[in-house]
Amino acid sequence: MRELKDLVDVARRAAAAAAADLRGRTPAAARDRVEKGHHDFVTEADRFAEALIVEALMHAVPGSSVIGEELSPDAGASGDVVWIVDPLDGTTNFLHRYPQYAVSIGALVSGVLRVGVIHDIVRDTGYWGAEGLGAWQDRRRLAVSPLTEPRHALVGTGFPFKHLPVLRRYLDQFAVVMGATSGIRRAGSAALDLADVAAGRLDCFWELTLAPWDVAAGVVLIREAGGMVTDLDGSPDVLRHGPVVAGNPALHRWLMDLLGSA
Repeated sequence: MRELKDLVDVARRAAAAAAADLRGRTPAAARDRVEKGHHDFVTEADRFAEALIVEALMHAVPGSSVIGEELSPDAGASGDVVWIVDPLDGTTNFLHRYPQYAVSIGALVSGVLRVGVIHDIVRDTGYWGAEGLGAWQDRRRLAVSPLTEPRHALVGTGFPFKHLPVLRRYLDQFAVVMGATSGIRRAGSAALDLADVAAGRLDCFWELTLAPWDVAAGVVLIREAGGMVTDLDGSPDVLRHGPVVAGNPALHRWLMDLLGSA
């Protein structure tokens, strides 16, 4: 347990340092943005933040490896500790100064996802969790929502803006969820959406196209806060490019059934 907490502390320091750097930056000029794909941007801020994080993690835990969105998205996991890093989750929000973007760092330990840290950059708030140690917002322990009535639920989501071929499927799902709940929110940072589920601010969440670095840290937080995270088939292995469904146990099960019917 102490070793996991040590990894948490390393990740928290790295995330806080990157967040401080990003808070001091202004949005990139158009010439500094690179469009990696449809609606998918990267800036020098992303790359510099990831370099800061990688240097801090590798220095503190020699022999560990890093998988990151900008640095090594196709690298395979190797070593006893593998960090899964998104240096700036919500780049489009950052570019527009829409105040919802974060640093996200997860860690596989001996092949198992066991550590998660998310730092809300604008609010300078840290979330952390580790297997068996619970989930926390700074020093406040987190718990998923106790709500069990779907019609009272507030549901988070993300649009498949990079993967338009699945938009029709998503819109069908959106329609049935909207009709069955009290509301849907889409703020543009999956990491912070998952932190909100862990904190009970959102009752459940789904998105069709997420990458490992989008979700790794948030998955740890939700599971340690008493919630569930799976893909649409119910598999707990969500560290792939694909769908994620999360929530407290009752609403996770309900949302899975509803999405399946759509």
